[in-house]
Amino acid sequence: MNSEHPASKHPPGPMALQWRWSVVIPTLLALAALGGSALLWEKLSRIQSQLARQSADSGQQSLEAKAWAKQAQDTVKDSAARLSLVESRLGEVALQRGQLDELMQSLSRSRDENLVVDIEAALRMAQQQSQLTGSMEPMLAALKSAQLRVQRVGQSRLTPVQRAIEKDLEQVRSAQVTDVPGLLIQLDELVALVDELPLGNQPASAASLKTTNVAAPPTVNPSWWQVGAERFWQEVRGLLRVSRIDAPEAALLSPDQAFFLRENLKLKLLNARMGLLARQSESLQADMGASAALVRKYFDMNSRKVQQALKLIEQSQAQVRKGEMPRMDGTLSALATAAAGR
Repeated sequence: MNSEHPASKHPPGPMALQWRWSVVIPTLLALAALGGSALLWEKLSRIQSQLARQSADSGQQSLEAKAWAKQAQDTVKDSAARLSLVESRLGEVALQRGQLDELMQSLSRSRDENLVVDIEAALRMAQQQSQLTGSMEPMLAALKSAQLRVQRVGQSRLTPVQRAIEKDLEQVRSAQVTDVPGLLIQLDELVALVDELPLGNQPASAASLKTTNVAAPPTVNPSWWQVGAERFWQEVRGLLRVSRIDAPEAALLSPDQAFFLRENLKLKLLNARMGLLARQSESLQADMGASAALVRKYFDMNSRKVQQALKLIEQSQAQVRKGEMPRMDGTLSALATAAAGR
């Protein structure tokens, strides 16, 4: 049995529909607002969580930045400390380098001074050897060795020494050696000739008288009284002679003084011979000059033997002056200047 409600059989009226729509629409609107609010809340929650994460990340980054800043600050402090240590070490190294340079310069100066002193001693010894032996070889060897040593050092302050060495080398190479054996023979001849030299107050010899009388015309068959007169006249002429003597001391010599004069002249010549053997050129020149002065003052200059003796003395003096041993004064002076540090 079907029994239906009487209201279901009839459609709703306009008021009922209006009422339904007035209820449904606010409900829908409320549901839509609720959904929008839910969506907005979810979005806000998402934004809030994102902001929280970003804030946390920013805090973490800030902490990391602070840590990095602190580390950088520590690094800067460490670098500054290291830089200060490096600067102090660099200052110490610069000071040590300056001290080392000064020490090297001191050693270099000491080496140069030792070199100068050594070269000077070697040159002086070589000069003495050359004077003793009469040979230029010791001086040449010493100058060449000094030149090589100065060139090897290469110091500008030794340039004057090098120029002086070159100049002295040329002088030694161009010098002439004295003929010692020839001079000894000449001095021996002079010593042997002294006893034969006529003095300025010695009477004319018989040979000179004969030479003078040869010029007189001979008498044919002279008588005995003419021969006697001629002999008497020759004896008178032998006792008396008139001549000019420039040095009055020569006319006042006695026979004993003449003997000592000859011996003194011999001693002068023998001293000159010893000076030649000892390579004492100054002493040799002085003795030869004194011998020449004695010959000119006390002996007869018109005699051929006296003229020969003077010629031998002059030749010996010229040969000694020509072959005089050169000296290394320029090099020694330059070495003294270099040793003084000028």
